[in-house]
Amino acid sequence: MTKVDVTYALSGPMDEALMDKIDRAHGIYGLLAVRLSPALDALRVEYDASRLDPDDVDHALRTAGLAVRRQEE
Repeated sequence: MTKVDVTYALSGPMDEALMDKIDRAHGIYGLLAVRLSPALDALRVEYDASRLDPDDVDHALRTAGLAVRRQEE
């Protein structure tokens, strides 16, 4: 297993609906952790790179209803 950690900027403010979507993202195959940043403006996503590539992660998060944009580090 190869763990990769990437940051995604949120496109809107934090609310209860967004928290529900983040909670659902925890069950997506290959995602190991989805954490909200302390500033509540980004997500830190840890995933298994032997199962998913970055585009797969982008698609999985959008399918879960999360309007996010991957940040280049």
